Amino acid sequence: MSISVLILTPPYSSQGSYSAYRFVKAAVASGQAVRRVFFYQDAVHAATKLACPPQDEFDLYTAWQQLKHDADLDLVVCIAAAARRGLINESESKRHNKSGANMASDFEISGLGQLVEACALSDRIITFGA
Repeated sequence: MSISVLILTPPYSSQGSYSAYRFVKAAVASGQAVRRVFFYQDAVHAATKLACPPQDEFDLYTAWQQLKHDADLDLVVCIAAAARRGLINESESKRHNKSGANMASDFEISGLGQLVEACALSDRIITFGA
């Protein structure tokens, strides 16, 4: 069975983003095929490379990136939601003539077509957030 995950909640503002991380980590550990993790709405903030959580708190930003490397995950950030919130990668920075980028390189920026494709190709879509 293949699973894709849609995350709608920002890191640290609610339990949703952390619960999504724990779900994906458990799914990978149990041998489930995780096709794609799609960050939409305020969840796109998980892709920032500038966040500095306190040392005594769980670093969800780094955890997603480490899980990507450990499990070869496809972490996709919605381009429209990210740009609207001031989160861009190097290519978008150049395209919009901005002075820099703040998206971690472990995340792919793409459109809602990637979410539609994940829905079409996955057996289950699990959503975290309202």
